[in-house]
Amino acid sequence: MENTKPTISVVIPVYRAENILHELYSQINESFKKINIAYELILVEDCGPDKSWEKIEEICRENHHVKAIKFSRNFGQHYAITAGLQKATGEWVIVMDCDLQDNPKEIYNLYLKATEGYDIVLAKRQNRQHSFIKTLISKLYYKTLSYFTNSNHDSSISNFGIYNKKVTDAFCKMGDSSRNFVTMTKWLGFKVAYVNVEHDKRFDGKSSYSVKKLMILGADTILYFSNKPLYITILVGFIISLLAISSGIFSLLKYLGYGIEISDYRLLSISLWFLSGVILFAQGIIGLYIGKIFDKIKDRPYFIVDKYIHINEDRSSRG
Repeated sequence: MENTKPTISVVIPVYRAENILHELYSQINESFKKINIAYELILVEDCGPDKSWEKIEEICRENHHVKAIKFSRNFGQHYAITAGLQKATGEWVIVMDCDLQDNPKEIYNLYLKATEGYDIVLAKRQNRQHSFIKTLISKLYYKTLSYFTNSNHDSSISNFGIYNKKVTDAFCKMGDSSRNFVTMTKWLGFKVAYVNVEHDKRFDGKSSYSVKKLMILGADTILYFSNKPLYITILVGFIISLLAISSGIFSLLKYLGYGIEISDYRLLSISLWFLSGVILFAQGIIGLYIGKIFDKIKDRPYFIVDKYIHINEDRSSRG
């Protein structure tokens, strides 16, 4: 079994999970024993403040099919996913969270669906175990993301799913330095199916994704994946200019028709509104070009790796 090429790679970003990891590994291992499919488990530790790495080292000593990556600092969940995907060797790749809200028992159902001819099978979470406020914020977040990125984002769907190796290879080749796994895989355009799964309660602790972090991720995704904010800026500038011109014409007609003089203050206000609109319009057009250049010139590594276990070393990556 040591040299058996895995059919499935399981990639899991890890952050603040020291009390979860052994249970997570145990459930994944039991799931694969039941379905009798060769697998590898890749744990990517995102340099959290707890002892997650020490727990990962213990698991790796128990099982050489478990591989591990430790970042030099906290880079973020989607960069951790990218690091794991780059090292995955299975024909299929499962991506899931480390908190056990994604139940390992669903792996087999996802795999069965994938064998029907789909390239991506996503878990559609039923009865989400989140508070009303967090669920509402999540729905608003995904609706906003859908509008600005011109793609359909469902709040019941996250990273949990199974992906053909050709999908993950294509994802890794994308040069976007701002990584958002769900948005980028949607852009790839492969054949997608969905499987309903139960959303379990978090095994321990609480989510590290605060509302602030969610908003920052959303803003970053929108600005990097969409030019729509720039088009909105152009539209606002155009509307302001149009209103200023309309106001000027209205004042001129009043003066010509009724002899009502136009005050210097009004003329100044109209001029300021008009010029502001023209400036916004021009900035929007320039911004479109700068945005295109900005997308190309960023060339920093996605992440820096501090340590590997059971993986060939390559401590930085651009994809």
